[in-house]
Amino acid sequence: MSDKFDVIVIGGGPAGYHAAIRAAQLGLKSAVVDAFVGKDGKAALGGTCLNVGCIPSKALLDSSKQFFNLSHNLPAHGISVENAKVDMATFIGRKDKIVKQFTGGVDQLFKTNKIVSFFGKGKLLKGNEVEITGNDGKKQTISATNVILASGSVPIELPFAKFDGKNIIDNAGALDIDKVPKTLGVIGAGVIGLELGSVWNRLGAQVTILEALPDFLGTADADIAKVAQREFKKQGLDIKLGAKLGKAEVKKDGVHLVYTDKDGEKELVVDKLLVAVGRRAYTDGLLADDTGVKLDERGRIIVDEHCHTGVDGVWAVGDAVRGPMLAHKGFEEGMAVAEWIAGKAGHVNYDTIPWVIYTEPEIAWAGKTEKQLKDEGVPYRTGSFPFAAIGRAVAMNEAIGQVKMIAHAETDRILGVHMVGPGVSELIAECVVAMEFKGSSEDLARIVHAHPTLSEAVHEAALSVDKRAIHKGN
Repeated sequence: MSDKFDVIVIGGGPAGYHAAIRAAQLGLKSAVVDAFVGKDGKAALGGTCLNVGCIPSKALLDSSKQFFNLSHNLPAHGISVENAKVDMATFIGRKDKIVKQFTGGVDQLFKTNKIVSFFGKGKLLKGNEVEITGNDGKKQTISATNVILASGSVPIELPFAKFDGKNIIDNAGALDIDKVPKTLGVIGAGVIGLELGSVWNRLGAQVTILEALPDFLGTADADIAKVAQREFKKQGLDIKLGAKLGKAEVKKDGVHLVYTDKDGEKELVVDKLLVAVGRRAYTDGLLADDTGVKLDERGRIIVDEHCHTGVDGVWAVGDAVRGPMLAHKGFEEGMAVAEWIAGKAGHVNYDTIPWVIYTEPEIAWAGKTEKQLKDEGVPYRTGSFPFAAIGRAVAMNEAIGQVKMIAHAETDRILGVHMVGPGVSELIAECVVAMEFKGSSEDLARIVHAHPTLSEAVHEAALSVDKRAIHKGN
């Protein structure tokens, strides 16, 4: 046994590295075991999020938005650009540079906080020992008083549309397409499918999204989803609902798809196919048989409300456990567990976790939808306000979407806020703070918001709950 730690974290993604840094801040001797290898063949911290998820996808979304604006937004400002083109090497290279910057930043934070990194696949053994199989195949074993499992998630692969890295790709493959395809098929109209589909649609690809479910963005509020779907259609995204893929075959002229919808069986040929039907907890080979840690029917690690597995000193956080697969949810769980280990009061409020889809327009929400409240029999009132009546949004030529606020009919406590429009990934934070402090719509209605700003849409939506919005009829 090479060393003994207070805390060993298996997984260097968002949940894992936050846990390790917070543990080190609290004076605990910490180590992280991570097996991710970057494009350059070298070990890279940060997990899916920093390497092939949140950060690189946002880089491409921003770059593609700049190109899209040249022909779709700037002319309204009196600015014209002719023969604009994209240099794909620079386009992808910028994304890679950003990834390198952030993964290197995590590595430096580890050094600053004296966290020991072990590069390889970690496996929990009985007695809180961790076996590490290095990328070179060599093995070693370390131990700790506490082990935090933060192994993350991987894309779900369809048995009839297996990833080949070239024609049928996952989210990582969609970040490294070296030439804009004429046609791109996307399976799944969720966060990944919409975001990456938007990137290539903006660059000129004809994008067809097949979604098996009959409703668009069923997890979002229906009013918000309706606005978003309409805008995506205007942008040229062809979203087919109730379309179930049955076969995908790679041929010389592209990927041949067979799917069924309400009208029967149909065929579609695309240059590339992105499969984005969700992710699953990555717990393969994570646990020795005698650890006592249990998995549920979906392969997720079973934990209690404090992310404890029921085995002394073994915890689990992030995508590998119950709850939404969101990086920021993992952040908070990782830090909370470190604090619980140190005897402090960690905290995660799952009722106020914000969701964001970084399309154009952006979509964001926190709390309950109107349908959920109806199903639960909770009395409520709603208020909404369109960005079309917000001066800043109109000046930006991005006057699309709305803010919708839902408050308890009797107490006025904010139960949910749902947005689609410009900059709503940032606007949702104000609402999360209000909800966390059990605020009411009246609270937000009474707060002075700067003018002209996009945040005025939140203010007016809060006023609208009480039928006293100023800049629209009530």
